[in-house]
Amino acid sequence: QVQLVESGGGLVQPGGSLRLSCTASGINFSVGAMGWYRQAPGSERDLVATITSGGMTNYADSVKGRFTISRDNPKNMVYLQMNSLKPEDTAVYYCYRDYRGVEHWGKGILVTVSS
Repeated sequence: QVQLVESGGGLVQPGGSLRLSCTASGINFSVGAMGWYRQAPGSERDLVATITSGGMTNYADSVKGRFTISRDNPKNMVYLQMNSLKPEDTAVYYCYRDYRGVEHWGKGILVTVSS
């Protein structure tokens, strides 16, 4: 059974940093793309960042230069380092995996950016 479990969310002040982690189990983690999506209240779920099995990354324009996605294949983990956080980054963040069109999602974790 595939499981993706997010951790590291919480409340942070504007300008602060958080690192989200996603632990995967039940899959061959070294293959397939991993990523992070987010969904703000009243909004659709949007792409934040993705990383391929080869380490190629892609970011939403709104987070370029502030967020960094990375993966550690031996540990079955993917990370999202978020710096210079803004109130508009407040959302539930979801870990995502896509392998040959088969998608899996975590349950999500809340990130709140507020003073």
